[in-house]
Amino acid sequence: MSGPLNGLRFVEFAGIGPAPMAATLLADLGAEVIRIDRLTASGIGIERPVEVDFVTRGRASVALDLKSPEAVDLVMELIAGADGLLEGFRPGVMERLGLGPEPCLARNPRLAYGRVTGWGQDGPLAQTAGHDLTYLALTGVLNAIGRPGAAPVPPVNLLGDYAGGSLFLVIGLLAAIQSACVTGQGQVVDAAIVDGVNYLSLPMASLRAAGVSVSGRGENLLDGGAPHYDSYICADGGYLAVAPIEGKFRRALLTGLGFDPGGFPDVTDRANWPKARRLLAARIAERSRDDWAAVFAGSDACATPVLDFDEAARDPHMLARGGTIVVGGHPQPAVAPRFSRTQPDLPTPPQPRGAGAAALAGWGIDPERLVRLRAGGVLA
Repeated sequence: MSGPLNGLRFVEFAGIGPAPMAATLLADLGAEVIRIDRLTASGIGIERPVEVDFVTRGRASVALDLKSPEAVDLVMELIAGADGLLEGFRPGVMERLGLGPEPCLARNPRLAYGRVTGWGQDGPLAQTAGHDLTYLALTGVLNAIGRPGAAPVPPVNLLGDYAGGSLFLVIGLLAAIQSACVTGQGQVVDAAIVDGVNYLSLPMASLRAAGVSVSGRGENLLDGGAPHYDSYICADGGYLAVAPIEGKFRRALLTGLGFDPGGFPDVTDRANWPKARRLLAARIAERSRDDWAAVFAGSDACATPVLDFDEAARDPHMLARGGTIVVGGHPQPAVAPRFSRTQPDLPTPPQPRGAGAAALAGWGIDPERLVRLRAGGVLA
């Protein structure tokens, strides 16, 4: 294995949402991750064939009956040799399994014990169910996304699950591992989606404090309220995204659209926004998306065609960056970020549940013990 995290080991408890995505990122960057699966499908989440479950790529799967003391003992041996642990269950589930922070840190005092949930490990809502949209609603962020007078728009589940959840869990785990290198002491990382999304709203809080964002949903500079930061429909039904916040970039946009920048409504004055929007919308609607893309190719106008996923994979810039890789015969997003010296290997394909039990030998587990556990129905 290669990559900047080569040499680190993590035990992942299978789940949905932010925890598996965090484990994928760690594995993609070179860490060795062993995934503890249930013996049978959980029925939770969106079912899909294993070969296209890309968020489980790059790691071994071991299927265990965690209600068995023998399985818990086995997992404890893995934890003893791990740098970190990832779990995304409701608070108390790992404790009931006998795998809570207290016994795990007693077994491995340097362990980074990562827990990701929607609400966090404590607070009035800690034990209630939710999904990405649920958590965004409570942070104020969901209320800021959408058009004036219309309902808030769900931003897929990228903002909550993966930005506020997965990425903050990974940052927390790596920070805890670094701390353990210095102090010799592990700790629990409580990564709550509401906390992560709340933190991500820090720049928005700054704009509010400065008086730049003062209106409601869809009425401000960066939420589609400003005419020079929005998407416009083209003659063929495609869309052109324009985002020239700075004056010099706006002049490039207006020139490309055929306007006289000096005679165009000054968008630094909100009173001119409605007229500027009408002018931009009418002009952009005169030509196709790809026509405008050709006009603005290589310019600083911050005008970009809105591509779908298939088109994005074929885009010259994305191709030049190697944005798509093929794993197990299936195109999928490439590993990010990029490294000058420790670029990771190509990830391995997703494994069927329990197919990676052979990896346990590399963690020091006696093969004869595995035979007994299989015979007893504890290990798939």
